[in-house]
Amino acid sequence: MLKATNCGTFLLISALGLVLTGLACAPSGRQPLIVGMELNYPPFEMIDAQGRPAGISVDLAKALGQQLQREVRIENIPFDGLIPALKTGKIDLIISSMTATPERAQSIAFSEPYLRTGLCLLVNRHANLHSLEQADQAGCTIVVKQGTTGQLYARAHLQRARVLVLEKEDACVLEVVQGKAQAFIYDQMSVFQHWQRNPETTEALLKPFKEEDWAIGLRQGDQALRTQVNAFLTAYRAEGGFQRLGDNYLKEQKAAFQKLGVPFAF
Repeated sequence: MLKATNCGTFLLISALGLVLTGLACAPSGRQPLIVGMELNYPPFEMIDAQGRPAGISVDLAKALGQQLQREVRIENIPFDGLIPALKTGKIDLIISSMTATPERAQSIAFSEPYLRTGLCLLVNRHANLHSLEQADQAGCTIVVKQGTTGQLYARAHLQRARVLVLEKEDACVLEVVQGKAQAFIYDQMSVFQHWQRNPETTEALLKPFKEEDWAIGLRQGDQALRTQVNAFLTAYRAEGGFQRLGDNYLKEQKAAFQKLGVPFAF
């Protein structure tokens, strides 16, 4: 009897252990939130010294994940590949300094805007240019990054200048620094940074000739996630989240924009 009781007890404990092990290993039911961005746009999207994703958009994604109680996984994808990745389900959403345009809204959905910026010019210091109209002349070369709203704007509005389309932001800047292009169309904060790094060869014309809103990209029809994202953005702004991001990452730009009388993004 004693052996049988011990055996039965052992079997019962073993079975209970398997059940508890199964419960411990069971998934929580919340899938990771897969966020796509191109990690080549500091201080918004970048890779830190330890090789980890970092920057404003990464912090924003992590805060969203905490709100939704979902682990966040960052996918580093070239900018012009982000929308295809979203549409095919490789990622759940895009947080990559993406402008919400009517063209993009034909294939994906957008959250409410979270940042206001604008297109402006980084110009070669010796080109003697003070506006886009002056740059749009025969004999001038204006460089744009592939897949950006700068490229879209140039395609739709520039009539006389040669438009050079390059894949990398740094390559666009180098064209202006070396005088091979007279101007680069890009967003205000990036233009400011490139001017700061190349003050001897470039100037920043920071007054925007086209204002833009950045938003989070989502799949069309994913209304539940869109509602959650919009609620997060409202709450995050109300509790000072965007103010902290601006102070942590863009303090110098913020002060310079205020001095120049140019509206700051946040």
